[in-house]
Amino acid sequence: MEKLEEIHRNFGIDFDVCRPMLDDVSINLPAVEEIISNQFSRRGKDKLSQIASLLRAVTCIDLTTLCSDDTECNTQRLCYKAENPIEPELLKHLGVNPEEFHVGAVCVYPARIQDCVKTLKCLKSTVPVASVAAGFPSAQYHLNTKLQEIKCCVKDCAKEIDIVISRNLVIEGEWEGLYNEVKAMKKACGSGVTLKTIIAAGELGSLDNVYKASIVCMAAGSDFIKTSTGKESVNATLPIGRTMVHAIKAYYLETGYEVGFKPAGGIRTVKDVLMWQALMKKELGSKWLYPNLFRIGASGLLGDIEHNIFLNVCGYFPSNRFFRFH
Repeated sequence: MEKLEEIHRNFGIDFDVCRPMLDDVSINLPAVEEIISNQFSRRGKDKLSQIASLLRAVTCIDLTTLCSDDTECNTQRLCYKAENPIEPELLKHLGVNPEEFHVGAVCVYPARIQDCVKTLKCLKSTVPVASVAAGFPSAQYHLNTKLQEIKCCVKDCAKEIDIVISRNLVIEGEWEGLYNEVKAMKKACGSGVTLKTIIAAGELGSLDNVYKASIVCMAAGSDFIKTSTGKESVNATLPIGRTMVHAIKAYYLETGYEVGFKPAGGIRTVKDVLMWQALMKKELGSKWLYPNLFRIGASGLLGDIEHNIFLNVCGYFPSNRFFRFH
């Protein structure tokens, strides 16, 4: 595994410092769509480069189950897959140590945190447990209820908390209210716990609001900003992603703090993940291709990646022994 560079963690800034960053924001959706179309019309990667990119993508996946019928049994399977995401023999053939290769995190509802912690401990795994919280997915709860839920998740040993903002604060332009809400949730996480803030971009009405919400959530101390809960009608789209990473770049230039990005919802194929990686590299640089600054919220993506890697390995080494792996 490659050694990661040190990250200048986000401690947030005062709202008065953040306020000028919300002025004169105007984002033209057709223009953004045209830029993205031109950006992804270029020739694809060669097979070895694609394999390397897909292996890196696996380490950035927050392997997720957020179903109403989740049980201890299926969260155990999730944890096992998180620790063993790719067939070990295939990894060895590619020069990767299977014992050091795993996804970025497992992500579950609060009631399933202890199941995951127990299972991962039995597997002697270092994969962190992430939990959604703060009234996920609607956020239509009292703030005290949201804060209590976060504290319960931390008590149960979740190392990462994916909160969700109150969309009405964005739609009504209550930027300081949003700042105070996210700052309170950051405080509830305590030290040593990563806060990933879901802005539910598909429900915010405009890319201008997506940009402003991203800035405010970072100013309040978010370690990551995340596109969506996966439950909205519009989830992770490239125009939304480009808008959010431009906010990350602007915030970094203003503060020196590096904030991570997590697209989630509708990312299911190799083509999807390669486009998201290309976006991150072009807009933020290679440093944002690793799990300390980039995560992918997905439940069904891993199978397509593994299948694609296998096919590329067979295509590049047509006589190798992995034809028996299916």
